Amino acid sequence: MISDLPLSISGLHKNLLAHKYSAVDLVDTYLSRINAFDKNINSFITVTDDLAYSQAKIADRLISDLGKDAFKEYPLLGVVVAYKDLFNIDGVRTTAGSKVLENYTAQYSATSVKRMQKAGAICIGKTNLDAWGHGSSGENSDFGPTKNPWNLEYVPGGSSSGSAAAVAANFALASTGTDTGSSVRLPASFCNLVGLKPTYGAVSRWGVIAFASSLDTIGQMTHTVSDNEKIFEIWKGSDDKDVNANYLKNAVPTKNKFTIGLPKEYFDDGVCSEVLANLEEVKKVYQKQNIKFKQISLPHTEYGTAVYYITAFAEASSNLARYDGVRFGNTRASFGPEAKRRIMLGSYVLSAGYRDQYYVKAMKVRSKIIEDFKKAFTEVDAILAPVSPTPAFKLGQKTDDPLSMYLSDIFTVNANIAGVPGLSIPSGFSKSGLPIGYQLMGPKFSESTLYKLGKIYQSNTDYHLKKAIL
Repeated sequence: MISDLPLSISGLHKNLLAHKYSAVDLVDTYLSRINAFDKNINSFITVTDDLAYSQAKIADRLISDLGKDAFKEYPLLGVVVAYKDLFNIDGVRTTAGSKVLENYTAQYSATSVKRMQKAGAICIGKTNLDAWGHGSSGENSDFGPTKNPWNLEYVPGGSSSGSAAAVAANFALASTGTDTGSSVRLPASFCNLVGLKPTYGAVSRWGVIAFASSLDTIGQMTHTVSDNEKIFEIWKGSDDKDVNANYLKNAVPTKNKFTIGLPKEYFDDGVCSEVLANLEEVKKVYQKQNIKFKQISLPHTEYGTAVYYITAFAEASSNLARYDGVRFGNTRASFGPEAKRRIMLGSYVLSAGYRDQYYVKAMKVRSKIIEDFKKAFTEVDAILAPVSPTPAFKLGQKTDDPLSMYLSDIFTVNANIAGVPGLSIPSGFSKSGLPIGYQLMGPKFSESTLYKLGKIYQSNTDYHLKKAIL
């Protein structure tokens, strides 16, 4: 077994090239850790032992045959990845965290999965999630809640709960997720990881089960900003199966001097003192690198949560209508409580007599939120904000209060509403030892700017190198 598992792709490739261990050894170690510890964390729904070993053997053969050139041709060679169980992988069970699809086996692979596999990634398994991506804590899974590896009494964040927990627990080097309102950034923040919500349309979503189609994006979680960028570079770009995927035509050039905006609406009394203090320390790191800050306003922020949930519930009710148990899957009786809640509320806001009152009005306010961001980005290059008002909360703390749970996303949903990218970066720990992260948001297709700012921060801090002790 490998005693010191890598925390970066560059470190992994260096060790594989030096034959300190093989890709098969790596899979052995990850599977051993999963078998030993995941019964307490519940990060995986399906572990793909055979697939992982077959892909690892191919990786070892390529390294033997090509040497260092193997990593040029296959930039993710040997990288063990855990996939959120919304991503279809040909021949592997895909459940969406729901008993409706408990026994469904995918007949094809998502574009994003194909691109990862073509780059040499190894699939270790499919991770747990709030069913259909509906949740902020990981507690809405029909396969049981996921727990936070940093403290098993706390949530890991959702809905990409298992993906975050798997990387934080060193069951994989990277993981995939989806972010419709917070579902990559929140678990990344709660689990001390880097997580990207890309620009809407930057990455193909084909083959990934939909939640709310005008808000959905797919992202990734890693320990380092550089690794996150490497995966994004492989993912981004056009796809003839997804008409929205058009990153290469719209990328924003990266600058060398930056001004970061501080929206007054994100630094109010609703944010706990530990998170505010953490953000002050983040500012100091950037200021030492001669990065300037400017106070800005996003005046329609307070309406974001309402706009988001009206939009998300309406689109979720439409997307879930296809799961009728006729062509595949179990009947609608298998939907869990949160899915039923969203179907009913979504159908309500779209129904005759209420559509204009709720959905159409939400779309008008959505336009105002989009304009807020456009105006802000004429003044600043990026926006600094909390990911969550608090660090991770205890399991069960908010399950009986859906509104309180929904407010966990208050600082993240507006990026999805506006279609702009957001990057969550580890920035410290609470007094009780729980991770805290901050987020950077930028104009559409400005991922390179966010990554550059993130790498500046990580080159001057070491929070991302801290490991959860299991």
